[in-house]
Amino acid sequence: MKVSYLVIAAATTVSMVSCVSSKKFKAEQSKVAELTAKSGQLQNDLKGCEDAKAEEARKRAGLESEIAGLNKQLEFLKENNTTALKQLQDMSVISSAQAESIKKSMENLGLKDAYIQDLQTQMAKKDSLNMALVMNLKGAIGNMEDEDINVKVDKGVVYVDISDKLLFKSGSFAITPRAEEVLGKVATVLKNQPDIEFMVEGHTDNNAIRGNIGTIKDNWDLSVMRATSVVRILQKKYGLDPAKMAAAGRGEYKPLEDNASAAGKAANRRTRIVILPQLDQFYKLLERK
Repeated sequence: MKVSYLVIAAATTVSMVSCVSSKKFKAEQSKVAELTAKSGQLQNDLKGCEDAKAEEARKRAGLESEIAGLNKQLEFLKENNTTALKQLQDMSVISSAQAESIKKSMENLGLKDAYIQDLQTQMAKKDSLNMALVMNLKGAIGNMEDEDINVKVDKGVVYVDISDKLLFKSGSFAITPRAEEVLGKVATVLKNQPDIEFMVEGHTDNNAIRGNIGTIKDNWDLSVMRATSVVRILQKKYGLDPAKMAAAGRGEYKPLEDNASAAGKAANRRTRIVILPQLDQFYKLLERK
């Protein structure tokens, strides 16, 4: 009888150990799956950054090629002018005043050369700042679905596109709590760049406004109200300088996709944050000409 009790006790102990081990194994399997998913997302983000960097490198290479061509033309003109001036002076064909005029023209060519070099430096600096800003925005936003939020550089301008399904309910301009969280992450990056100015653009699909939504009469009104809602949150909740922001409504007139399909309409319903280029730096360069 005692032997039976011992056998039953031993079997119970083995069963409990097996159960505990199985639970731990499943928990570890779940952790591995979660880490694998996060790794895949990070790899996708890295690829997107690398693609953007490659595109910017291609554009900069084109500009550098154009600048190199201008530099060659400049050197050619310098050599020709120097030779012509010396020949004319030796032959006593031109007056001293004419020779001085040609000399000043050559000095102006030197100033043009310095101007081109200055422009090249400014373009390289701007490209670097834009890439750093894109990396910071992607890092702050984290693991978001591509259809909900997209950060990119196009023709030297940084864009942050946020889908309206994330920001607003249908036909509304009231920002959702989830959207406030995302805008807070974007605001953190922008706040660390106090010289940056940006515009918030509201975009809609081509569906007409139905019913009575407060004072909203059409998609112009809706797009403007959504843009001002975002600006107001960035100012009042996250402390961004209102003097650095602007709000604009684009209505349905700047679509990304064809409104003929539901997917196209969804892509067109978006809010875009446009990081404005600092043109004053280039105006200062132009004033030196």
